[in-house]
Order: sequence, then C-alpha cells, then structure tokens
Amino acid sequence: MSNPTKQTELTLRGLVLGGVLTLLFTAANAYLGLKVGLTFATSIPAAVISMAVLRHLPGVTVQENNIVQTIASAAGNLACIIFVLPGLVMVGWWQGFPWLTTAGITLTGGVLGVLFSVPLRRALVVESDLPFPEGRAAAEVLVVGSGSRTGEADSALGLRLLAWNSLVSAGFAALAQTRLVLDTAGYWFRVGAGATGIAGNLSFALIGVGHLVGPSVGAAMGLGLVIAWGGLVPLLTAQGVPGADLESWTGAVFRQDVRFFGAGVMGVAAVWTLIRIAAPVLGGIRSAFAARRARGEGRTLALEEQDLPITAVILVALGLLVPIAGLLWGVLAGTPLEGQTLPLVGGALVLILGVGLGVAAVTGYMAGLIGASNSPVSGVGILAVLTSAVILLWLFGRAGDPQGTAALVAYALAVTGIIFGIATIANDNLQDLKTGQLVGATPWKQQVALVIGVVAGSLVIPPVLNLLGSSFGFVGAPGAGPNALAAPQAGLISALAKGVLTGSANWRMLGWGAAAGLVLVVLNEGLGRLRWLRLPPLAVALGIYLPMKLVLLLIAGAVIGTLYNRWARGGADPERAVRLGTLTATGLIVGESLWGVVYALIVYLSGSEAPLALVAEGSGGPALIVGLLLFLGLGAGAYRYTVRNAA
Repeated sequence: MSNPTKQTELTLRGLVLGGVLTLLFTAANAYLGLKVGLTFATSIPAAVISMAVLRHLPGVTVQENNIVQTIASAAGNLACIIFVLPGLVMVGWWQGFPWLTTAGITLTGGVLGVLFSVPLRRALVVESDLPFPEGRAAAEVLVVGSGSRTGEADSALGLRLLAWNSLVSAGFAALAQTRLVLDTAGYWFRVGAGATGIAGNLSFALIGVGHLVGPSVGAAMGLGLVIAWGGLVPLLTAQGVPGADLESWTGAVFRQDVRFFGAGVMGVAAVWTLIRIAAPVLGGIRSAFAARRARGEGRTLALEEQDLPITAVILVALGLLVPIAGLLWGVLAGTPLEGQTLPLVGGALVLILGVGLGVAAVTGYMAGLIGASNSPVSGVGILAVLTSAVILLWLFGRAGDPQGTAALVAYALAVTGIIFGIATIANDNLQDLKTGQLVGATPWKQQVALVIGVVAGSLVIPPVLNLLGSSFGFVGAPGAGPNALAAPQAGLISALAKGVLTGSANWRMLGWGAAAGLVLVVLNEGLGRLRWLRLPPLAVALGIYLPMKLVLLLIAGAVIGTLYNRWARGGADPERAVRLGTLTATGLIVGESLWGVVYALIVYLSGSEAPLALVAEGSGGPALIVGLLLFLGLGAGAYRYTVRNAA
C-alpha cells in the first residue's frame, strides 16, 4: 500500500465558501423547481465559482476546490425534496412547513444517502466503467482551471476551448429566454386515427452530456424514444378522444399513460440493475471491512482506499433510525392512525433501510449513465411512493373515513420524503465521488464534505419553502392564488399516493411497462452474449420516461460524440484529440449550468416566469427558424474549432 501525498482539502475557507454557495444554490433550485418543474446541476457552477474566488488566496489546490463544489452540489441537489414535501401542503395536511419535521426528514434522508454511498463508491465508481458524464466534466473543469494539465500550451488551449464553448452555450440559452429565438423545435402529426410528433429542446448542455455518455447509452435511449413516441403514443391516442391541438393531445397521453409505462420499465430495470451490481456492492463492503482491519493493524492505506470507516457508517446509519422513528411518530400523533403507531413506524424503518439502499444504488447507477441533472429522480420518487402506499394498503386496507385516508396519504408522503432524500443525495454523491477520484481527492474527506453539505442544505430548505409557500402558495393547495407555484412533481406524487389508497392508480400501464422491462432485460443479455452493442434496460426506461425534448438532443449528442471520437482515434495523437473533445462537451455543459444559476436568481427577484421575454409567447415562425439555424451554426462552429486544434 502506498503512502498518500499530503494535500490541502478540508479547509475553513473552503467550508465557508461552500456554505455561502449552499444558500444560493438551494434557494435557487427550490424556487425554480417549484415554479417550472426543473432544477439545474450545481457541481460545475460551484467548481467554477470556487476557482474564481480561491485563486486569489495562497496555497489553493484542485482538491480544495473539489471540496467546495462537493458541499455546494450536495446541498443544491438536496433541494429536490421539493418534489415530495409540498405534497403535504397540497393535500391539506400541512398549512406550512414545520421547521423541525421538514429539516429532520431532509437531514436524515440526506445523511443516509451519503452513508449508503460509501460501499457503492467502490462498486460504481472504482470498479465499473460507467461514463459519469457530469462527474468527468467537473473534473475537467477543475484540472484545466488549475493549470495542472500536463503541458502549458495544452492547458491554455483547454481553457480556451472551455471558455469559448461555455460562452456559446450560455449565450444561446440567455438569448432563448428573450424569445427572440426559440429553443424548442417540434412537429406534431396524425398517424392513422392517432397522433405523435418529434420535438427537441435546443440545448447545448444536452449535446455535451450525450457526447460524454457514449453510443451504448445513446442507442438505448433512442430505443426508448421509439417505443414511447413511435409506438405507445400513436396507439393510445388512436384509442382515445381526438384533441383539437395535436401537441396538447399527445402530451396529455404521454403524461397520463406513457410515463407510467416508463415507470414500470424503470422498476424492472432497477431490480435487474440491483441484481447485476449486487456482487460488486458486496465486494465493496468486504473491501471496506478489509480496509478497517488494515487500519487497525497500523498499515497506511492507499489514497483510494480511505473511505469513512465502514463500522462507523453502519453504526451511524442504525443510529439515525431513532430520530427517523421520532419524526414519523410526530406525523401520526393526533391522527386516526395513532393507535397503530408501532407497526406503522416499525414497517417504515425496515422500508427505509431496504428500499433506501436499493434506490441509492439505482440513482447512483443512473447518474453514472447519463449524469445527475438528467437522471429522472422524480421517477424514483414515483416508484417509492407507490411502494410505500401499496404496503400501507396491504397492511391496513383503505380507511373508511376521509380523515383516515388523508392520514395514510400524509404518512406515505413523509416516508417517501426520507427515501427521496436518500435517492437524490446518492444520485449526486456518486457523481461527486467520481470527480474526486479523477482529481486525486481523499474519499473520506469528500464524504465528510457531503455530510456538511446535507446539514447546511437541510437548515436552509424549511425557511425557503415557508417563504415561497406564504408568498405564492401551491397549485391545488387550499387557498392557492393566481400566482401559485405549479410544483408539478409534488402534485403528481401526492396524487399517486392518494390514487393507490383510494383505488384510482394507473396499474394497467405500470403492469405493461413491467412486462416490457423483462423483455428488454432478456434482449440486453442476448446482445451481450453476441458481443454486440449493449442496450442497458435502465437507459431504455429513461428514453421512455423522460420528455422527448430532452431525450432527442441527448441522443444527437451521443451520435456527435461517437463520430468525433472515431475521427480522433485515427489521428496522430488520439489521446489528446479525445481529451479536447471531452473539454468541448464539458464547456457546453458548463455554460448552460452557470446560466441556470443566474436565471434562477433573475426569476426569483422578478417574480415572473419569463422575466427576460421581449416578445409575447407563441410569436413563433421566424424566431423558431432563426433559433434552429443559429443552434446548428454555433454547434458546427464549436466542433470545427475543436477539430482544427486537435488536428
């Protein structure tokens, strides 16, 4: 075992800067997510801001900047709890967000997500070949930004590529918000008695992510897109009542039926993924215990082996069950379910540990496939709330009175909130740990930073939610006004819990999706035996579940990246050419991510959904043509510039 090199990582100035960014990113993500249903990835913006601030101080290292982005990204992604907890207000169970309960649900779920990530790091980060596109992109930003890439000329060229492509990406995204150009292109048409369409968001960040994920994931998502929009949407629209507006008609069918089919595929694919990675995860746990024994014998561990001690991980995880039990007891106190507190809380604790570890593995795997910001954590929330509600239904049946049903729904949402915290943090953590691996960070220090980020985010989220709830309200909640926040995911998840417990859930499409998932698992295994291009079932599920506007551009990016890498590997210096392509894709992600932070702040300060719009919505035609031509021209120019430098 090698002696680890001394390096500056966990510092007071890094913790302070990470805390400040936590406040900014958590508030911005919470507001943007509740208003328009989208959040932005915080790792790369945090890395860029950290380098801009700390570069003026002595002794700064890549690893110290990595710690800052780790803290800020963990807290910023923890804001995704807004996809669940506002549902308690929307169903009328809460009138606001009680600080202790809200912070407790967020904190305990988030810390469990960090702890579950410790053995998963060895299985998914160290021993797998998952692309982790955003983790790699963040590492490229940190390494090139620090000037530590081998060769001064290459470092300068890398910075130019990063800066140029960031400006291209951010500039186009900003211009699109003025509506002088449109960043969404779509065409909807009839297919027999039904209808379908083709549409895409003109997003350079999606092109960059697609470049990094590679051909296998891109092809699998393409198959999912064909299943959803080439098969299911035309078939299901043909069976329903035609709508006057084709886009609205097909969109409604997609949301009400096809996404549930995708959730069914995702459920089966998730179980199969757990089976496939079970051996590496168990190997990671055995390796962690071996590291513990080596540490106890006084041996110096190699840097990559220095996780948090596995014994401490297990003890803290079990110790967290005590405050979780107290939180769940508080949810049940004074309700018609109070007499059944013991079996309800005991069953929930078993569910949180069992399902929580499973969703941590699945969301970490999805982050490895397509990146944390594109990973459909809301789909995991759907599966989690369905599981919680089904178990409650199986144990207690349907309540005979409305108050009892409301209590069951509220309890299902509280349990789902903790599981969701595990999912969203594991989704982000494994990406951050991949970044750390690539820049030579010490794993246990990064895991401590992740816990600090979770604690900081948990303290910020309750007052932010109370401020937004009291200022705007939520659509569907009692007393919601005309400017109420949509909170679409929270509305869907709370409606699902109510649907299961009242008997109105969409089981038909979930069942058909599960059957299709089994077929896709068999197909992928067959392709593997033939040594052909694999089609990971979970990636196919993402292609079905995610909106076509996201998937189409990601597939296009995978095609572009595959063609570029094929060209690069035929050159005189293939490693350098491939690295410059990676930097190009990274810049496209960085620019749009940074603009996301700025735009969220503008939206919050203005109180408007479209604060930069210079023309009315739907003023279409020429703006769409100009936007499409500008997008194609800028994209072609970005890659032409890279090819010229790589050659």
